[in-house]
Order: sequence, then C-alpha cells, then structure tokens
Amino acid sequence: MRLTVMTLFVHDQDEAVRFFVDRLGLVVSEDSRMGDYRWLLVRAPGTPDVAINLERAMTADQRALVGKQGGGKALFGFVTDDCRRDFRAMQARGVTFEGEPEAMPFGVGVMLHDLYGNKMYLCEEARGND
Repeated sequence: MRLTVMTLFVHDQDEAVRFFVDRLGLVVSEDSRMGDYRWLLVRAPGTPDVAINLERAMTADQRALVGKQGGGKALFGFVTDDCRRDFRAMQARGVTFEGEPEAMPFGVGVMLHDLYGNKMYLCEEARGND
C-alpha cells in the first residue's frame, strides 16, 4: 500500500494551480477534463508518486473547508535540501510565511500558507552523523 493522492479543496482551480506552480515550484502532473469536471493534480518535482488534487469546492460543506483543512495545523510538509534558499525564493515569489526558518532538533523549518490560508511546512531535515 502507498499514498498517491490527497485532495485539497480550492475556490478556483486556475488560481490554485498558479499558486502551487508559480509560487511554490510544484509541477502539474495531470490536468484532465471529464465533462464539467476537472481532475487537476500537482506534485513536488522530486515526488513523482504523490500528488495533490486541487479539487474545486462544490458543496457548502466543501466551500467551508477551503483554507481550513488542516484545522490550524500543517496539512503536509515539503522536504528540501536547503530550507533557507527555498524560503527566500518562495518569499520573493509572494508566498506568506510565519516568520523565518528556524533550527530545530529535526532540522531547519518554517510554516507557510497557501493562497487560502492552509498551512504547510517547509523543512530541511537534520543531517545525521555519517
């Protein structure tokens, strides 16, 4: 068993894909139309087997979840080999962060927000003693 897709409700798929691709640096892995339905997946360039489905919120319950899917916690994390570099690059592209990258026992990390306010974590894992 393995994880392949997680759903993130959005108000507008076009603005969401622009944010995830242009600001965060993800890539579109699939963009298909099935009648009025759009199946839109983005993924981190180094993670070909896990994608985020940018699902347009259709019902009142789904619309109420937009921006709140993590309940105030990070929905997921991105691992990078240089957190401070990626922080500066994303910040220059307009990504909102909760402060500066901070060293922790597990590595260097910082919380960021998507265009709707969902939280995600950017982390550079601590290097073990080789």
